[in-house]
Amino acid sequence: MTDIVDELKWRGLLALSTDEDALRKALADGPVTFYCGFDPTAPSLHIGHLVQVLTVRRLQLAGHRPLALVGGATGLIGDPRPTAERTLNDPETVAGWVEKMRGQIEPFLSFEGENAAVMVNNLDWTAGLSAIEFLRDIGKHFRVNKMLTKDSVARRLQSSEGISYTEFSYQLLQGMDFLQLHRRYGCTLQQGGSDQWGNLTAGLDLIHKLEPHANVHAMATPLMTRADGTKFSKSEGTAVWLDPEMTTPYAFYQFWLNTDDRDVSTYMRFLSFKSPAELEELERQTEERPQARAAQRALAEELTTLVHGAGQTAAVIAASKALFGQGELAELDDRTLAAALSELPHIQVAEPAPVVDLFAEVGLVASKSAARRTVKEGGAYVNNVKVAAEDSVPAKEDLLHGRWLVLRRGKKNLAAVEVTGA
Repeated sequence: MTDIVDELKWRGLLALSTDEDALRKALADGPVTFYCGFDPTAPSLHIGHLVQVLTVRRLQLAGHRPLALVGGATGLIGDPRPTAERTLNDPETVAGWVEKMRGQIEPFLSFEGENAAVMVNNLDWTAGLSAIEFLRDIGKHFRVNKMLTKDSVARRLQSSEGISYTEFSYQLLQGMDFLQLHRRYGCTLQQGGSDQWGNLTAGLDLIHKLEPHANVHAMATPLMTRADGTKFSKSEGTAVWLDPEMTTPYAFYQFWLNTDDRDVSTYMRFLSFKSPAELEELERQTEERPQARAAQRALAEELTTLVHGAGQTAAVIAASKALFGQGELAELDDRTLAAALSELPHIQVAEPAPVVDLFAEVGLVASKSAARRTVKEGGAYVNNVKVAAEDSVPAKEDLLHGRWLVLRRGKKNLAAVEVTGA
């Protein structure tokens, strides 16, 4: 066993815990069986969840045994949101999302060896449970006055929306999860985000009431936020998804590449598996030469490889270079090129039009006369080829994959044109 507590603290990943000395001893004596839960309230995990997934991976690499819970039961309800009631999804939709999330989590964990990971679903112990059994066996051990102190519950009670009994009961279900995993697998540690602390401690309290001599623990990571304090969440429309159909590998890579200098050190420590010495060197480079974006490039490459694989990472790096004239656009596959161009200002036209018209319409210049000046000054490019004449019109054979034109003004100003009638 390594001293994983010291590593988590150095990385800023230990926001809250029960008795830290007892937790440290349990992990040092290990191996510890622990769990982390993920609710399928959307068809994909996002990068906020990635903090949890990679923390699970760190604990497993330190010798501990992970139980990754995808909540087929709790996903039917959803943890209370601070401002409004959740929309309840039908069981078939949630079941499909469970399988998608399992597929996203599994590649990060090892299912072999003495500390092999186990995927679990809380629907297994709730589906056959009657309401009377739940109230008698679980509900009697919870005190409403304590449940009301949870932040998300308290905020909802103060709002005009109020809170339904359905969402109010969520913490009983999560508490029961810890109890069931403790009994079934010997699980003694629950990990989650700091916004889940009330639910984490609910499970501890339940176990202590039913099994007073059990030695169980909880720990929470901080929420990953931007420098301005905003969270990454689907409810706020700021999610960066792990599913490549929802956030393309190119957009995923660009997100990390464009990370604010104020955030990159925190994100690296949370998410990177580089050594402390390597991370401190990247932090030094960011401080001394921020324009080089060494830390952002390292983080973008590492995380895109972790989530999407080395092949996709190579493709998006090639696309990034090619867009700025440092590679061949024609060598990019259609899907990667389309994903890259979707991140740019773009327009659709039925057929190729004069370059000056396209530059003005897509917004690279303010007017056609400004476009003519750009061409005359040698700053207009189509598919990385300098435009020589003001009356130039791209030919159909110039279209990339039969439909795309990449426009560039100067070195850095890019836009795309999709020709739909070609």
